[in-house]
Amino acid sequence: MNVAPIKTKRDYQRTLKEIERVMTAVRGTPEGDRLDVLVTLVEAWEAKHYPMDLPDAIEAIKYHMEQAGLAPKDLVPFIGSRNRVYEVLNRKRPLTLKMVWRLHRGLGIPAESLIAPREDEAA
Repeated sequence: MNVAPIKTKRDYQRTLKEIERVMTAVRGTPEGDRLDVLVTLVEAWEAKHYPMDLPDAIEAIKYHMEQAGLAPKDLVPFIGSRNRVYEVLNRKRPLTLKMVWRLHRGLGIPAESLIAPREDEAA
């Protein structure tokens, strides 16, 4: 297996083409191993050159609600009264540490997403 590190954008593009070529490789075969290594190299390159910011806390909650099929009333055990849930979702009330803890533990929303400052609060 001849694999080289990705150092340039040209290397990155070449590696993506190679991944396309071996995409159907079977796990546990030499081609499958090659695919695993190439994907790892691309992930490392992308993490370094195209970092993704954490989502806004409210967007993270709404995304989780959508994915899990939850309604605002389902957040009452984690946030408080139904009115408080709507205040939080409409950005009228900030999340408290207790709410963050409950949302993280109860729904599995990453705490990092829940405590990240909003863009209008950052600085």
